[in-house]
Amino acid sequence: MVKNAATRSVAAATEAAPSAPEPGPYEPLLGRIPILELSPQVDEGLWAAAAFSGEVIPFRATAFREGHDKIGVDLILLDPAGQQTEHHMHPLTPGTDRWEVEVQLDQTGLWRYRVQAYADEYATWHHNAEVKVPAGIDVELMLRMGHDLLVTASKDKRRSTAERRHLSEAAKVVADTTRTVDERFAAAVDDRIRQVLTERPVVSLPTLSATRAIQVERTRAGVGSWYEFFPRSEGAKQLPDGSWKSGTFRTAAKRLPEVAAMGFDVVYLPPIHPIGRTFRKGPNNTLDAGENDPGSPWAIGSAEGGHDAIHPDLGTEKDFAFFLGKAKQAGLEVALDLALQASPDHPWVTEHPEWFTTLPDGTIAYAENPPKKYQDIYPINFDNDYEGLRQEVLRIVRHWMSLGVRIFRVDNPHTKPLHFWEWLIHTVNATDPDVVFLAEAFTRPALLRTLAKAGFQQSYTYFTWRNTKEELEEFLDSLAHETADYLRPNLFVNTPDILTEYLQFGGPAAFKVRAAIAATAAPTWGVYSGYELFENVARPGAEEYIDNEKYEYRPRDYAKAQAQGRSLAGYLTMLNRARSEHPALRQLRNLHLHHSEDDSVLVYSKYLDGKFTRTGKPDAVIVVANVDPHSVRETIVHLDVTALGLPAGSQFEVKDRVTGQRWTWGADDYVRLDAFTEPVHILAVRPL
Repeated sequence: MVKNAATRSVAAATEAAPSAPEPGPYEPLLGRIPILELSPQVDEGLWAAAAFSGEVIPFRATAFREGHDKIGVDLILLDPAGQQTEHHMHPLTPGTDRWEVEVQLDQTGLWRYRVQAYADEYATWHHNAEVKVPAGIDVELMLRMGHDLLVTASKDKRRSTAERRHLSEAAKVVADTTRTVDERFAAAVDDRIRQVLTERPVVSLPTLSATRAIQVERTRAGVGSWYEFFPRSEGAKQLPDGSWKSGTFRTAAKRLPEVAAMGFDVVYLPPIHPIGRTFRKGPNNTLDAGENDPGSPWAIGSAEGGHDAIHPDLGTEKDFAFFLGKAKQAGLEVALDLALQASPDHPWVTEHPEWFTTLPDGTIAYAENPPKKYQDIYPINFDNDYEGLRQEVLRIVRHWMSLGVRIFRVDNPHTKPLHFWEWLIHTVNATDPDVVFLAEAFTRPALLRTLAKAGFQQSYTYFTWRNTKEELEEFLDSLAHETADYLRPNLFVNTPDILTEYLQFGGPAAFKVRAAIAATAAPTWGVYSGYELFENVARPGAEEYIDNEKYEYRPRDYAKAQAQGRSLAGYLTMLNRARSEHPALRQLRNLHLHHSEDDSVLVYSKYLDGKFTRTGKPDAVIVVANVDPHSVRETIVHLDVTALGLPAGSQFEVKDRVTGQRWTWGADDYVRLDAFTEPVHILAVRPL
């Protein structure tokens, strides 16, 4: 089929090309005032940029004109209901011609925006007049020009009556030759005149940019604290004969209040479907599963059913509904795993063999990620029956949606065609815009980023493998300022498949450092259960946990660990409480890196202007982390105080959310971070 398609393409290319039309007059791509490099946008507007309700978006553009005359730049914003607002943009670094305005988008739906640039006649006149008039150059000419501008502005009926009257009276003073030059000039440039003509300029040469779109989704699409656990382990019991009795949705529901008490708001469940028997994996991914080994939840499908069925050990749809109800009572949403693959026992294998890859020897190819082999899993082949498969997947997704699931964590989406995901997500969101898809996209940058562009609301990232100060600075800066228009990171600190060397050998300090950075650097983060118990023993030669929960039951005694002081639950609770109380931590684009003199001390801040907070007060948080979990670090940190919303040279009070200590800080501050006690400061800023 692919060969034939390629042949048709070649054949079409060899046909006689139609003659080119006669060239007409060239039409410039630039407007009268060039407007370039709009932001946010994705690939020159190929897709809508992504935002979540409550996100503060920095709208930017490059705009300039020839010569030295002044321009103004406005953002013209159209909300999903068609209501238009205008926002003045201000220049950024001098000489860059870059303009910006921050706007908080709070209504879900498709927003559109354009940028308008224009000649600012009053600003140009004022710039020239403040040079010429005091120097006695072209005085009467400059005053006449100022008078005419004020008269024009006074006739603008969009201004208030008081503003028009003030402009008219000022024009009369400027024209009064019985007054001194200083009096006449002062009337044209007083503070009120300048404010009025800044808010609504005297405009000429208006130029509009292209239109760009922003899809604003519900807040949970971009903000959340995730907790992953296996329902079968919650309440699992080992029987006297050594076999196990699985936990159920009803026993797992008992864990939900504790998860909510730690401040998490999303519970993510690995696949809950029947598990195949053929080539079932035993403990630690071995090939010799015993009769009572539960197998990997990702080996989906058996005689009991496939992707639309529930594993009998977990319960029924009624039990699942009970679990969802208890989660809702606790203030939690449930995310369900969507893994498009099948065990050899899945009904698809006999009903739709064309949905898999058949090898020359007649066998079906199983999944591999060298050197890993997954003999218990058959990957899906979309190229044999694309239409049939996509309709089946849509049916499955809508089935779980009908039961109350609104979040899907998608397993290995980079191993499926990207245009399929684009179609699926947009088809689902067209009728149910509240449904969220998280991509488990541990893959190459181009694939990871394009999945986000295609529609995934969230994505796993390379966070678990970015551990040094230099690595983290580059990584976090990229998330906040390079890919934020389309990629929302979910900074999971661990997964059943990922136990990094940093956690294996870093001790409790490593667990604190990773959690603190994940919870404060991005609006969405997550942990896999066992993290709060400092589980750090890996399978030899692997980055996975020993006695991996993917292949066996792992009930945990959280209460006992808490009583013995071996639990990180209190620390995780503190982090989620800080996220709840500091709106700056629930934004992505506001991360600002600062400097420390130590190569292992990472410093960044997050600031949110008071006009974007519910209280009307600005919010600023500084994070200082010793990323070497084996040391005590003493150093000086150097802060850009203006990034905290304070004037340069200011002193301010900081309160550590970790210890409760308070200090007075300024631009240059001493810190001592002991990895063996508290390796991270999370500092709330309060102006003095």
